[in-house]
Amino acid sequence: MNPALELTGMGKTFGTVRALDGVDLTVAAGEVHCVLGENGAGKSTLCNLIYGTAAPDEGEMRLFGEPYRPRRPADALKSGVAMVHQHFSLVPTLTVAENLLLRDGLRLRLPHRDLGARVAEIEASYGLRIDLTARAADLPVGDRQSVEIVKALLRSPRLVLLDEPTAVLGPAEVGALMDTCRRIAAAGRAVLLITHKLGEIETAGDTATVLRGGRVAGAGPLAELGRDRLVSLMIGRPPEGLSALVTAGLDVPAQRTEPVEERPVEERPVEERPAGVAEDGTGVRIEGLRVRRADGSAALDGVDLRIAPGEIVGVAGVEGNGQSELVAALSGALAGEGRFEVAGTDLTGTGPAERTAAGVGIVPEDRHHEGCVPAMSVAENLYLGRLGEFRRRGLLDRAALRAAAAAVIGEHGIRAAGPDAPMGTLSGGNQQKVVVARELALDPLRFLVAAQPTRGLDIAAVDAVLARIRAAAARGAAVLVVSSELPELLALCDRVLVAYRGRLLGPVPCSAPSARAEIGDLMVGVSA
Repeated sequence: MNPALELTGMGKTFGTVRALDGVDLTVAAGEVHCVLGENGAGKSTLCNLIYGTAAPDEGEMRLFGEPYRPRRPADALKSGVAMVHQHFSLVPTLTVAENLLLRDGLRLRLPHRDLGARVAEIEASYGLRIDLTARAADLPVGDRQSVEIVKALLRSPRLVLLDEPTAVLGPAEVGALMDTCRRIAAAGRAVLLITHKLGEIETAGDTATVLRGGRVAGAGPLAELGRDRLVSLMIGRPPEGLSALVTAGLDVPAQRTEPVEERPVEERPVEERPAGVAEDGTGVRIEGLRVRRADGSAALDGVDLRIAPGEIVGVAGVEGNGQSELVAALSGALAGEGRFEVAGTDLTGTGPAERTAAGVGIVPEDRHHEGCVPAMSVAENLYLGRLGEFRRRGLLDRAALRAAAAAVIGEHGIRAAGPDAPMGTLSGGNQQKVVVARELALDPLRFLVAAQPTRGLDIAAVDAVLARIRAAAARGAAVLVVSSELPELLALCDRVLVAYRGRLLGPVPCSAPSARAEIGDLMVGVSA
């Protein structure tokens, strides 16, 4: 049988960056083929060439034995190729149903009255749940990702491209999606899956190709490659050099590399518990925080929280339980009721600029739409809100800005053509590195709020980001980490709270032997 997809000698250059260099790839019908690699290795570029978003500079593609060279996504769709993008492509002002019927300039030829039945079939088959009447802009991140996946599956494609599809999904949704991949392959179709999570690969994958620096570093059946070999191919060195924290990203339970200070936990509701308050009153105080959604329902219902200087507190929970609103309210982007104090300074009612000036760093969960300006340069994004530091006689000293940005780029391992490269030309993982580097560079950094800080990052980058968060806490910053990666939270944090129906339940000390089970119970409302 002809392969579902066959790539030969694929090459692509952006400016001075060689994104792909002589890449060969074969995906068989009936298999899930995984593509791995560090941020900037060329994975997303490869998907974009297959989907017609970008044109290759050289190389050939064949789809089920026929020559294939899409000029735009509409050509790929007509050929039976669908893609779930790393960054959302929904139109915010349209409803979910309207977004599903509008796809890359082509209106899906499906009567609106039949859409509900077709979506119901997909939901039943793949374990996804979406609200057709909701406006896309009002959906939490996890729900938006589910809509993107349903949108791809509506056309019953022969080849499905999944570019980091599980980054914003909960554990149950991830399991359902991996099962979906297997079902698509079992039906004779093909799946090309890009992910950094080796646990997912081992669950759903058949074969793998590892990219490093735009070239194929290795490929073969997953049963023959093994986890250690895959990690070595990805990072170019043995995995033994990685810290204990990064094992959380490998879906392996991790232990902290230093002792955890035991903190007494009183049997009282978390709103009344003073754990985390320093004796001198410094740190972070959040009292009576309430936020309403557009429909009037309570996204946050009287949240109280104390975080001491040097303490790392985690927030776990199923998407849609108020985590997004919590981060937005603390950043100043979303208005709410209640009191917010950092290091003795009352920031209640202030905006993002005032909070940044007070030492509040925010890593948002949606880096593409909330954390950066794609049209601006990497240097400008690194110093957003601080460009005044580079003004000389009223003009921006771009030489000084470039020099400062170049140092940060090197320190954080950001792969870009240079400080002047547009932010939009970077891979998703490298965009995340820029956002994290910018927020950690605040001086002084008194309170760091990191939402999904390792989302879309490769193994080595996860290692570096978690180490830098720990270092920020060691320098005296209070840290709040919101993440769907429970092993990561247990490895990184002192205690974990659980977002459930607009409240924070817990806390659970991460040193407790039963911490994972206790957090799991709180996430599903078994205990409160």
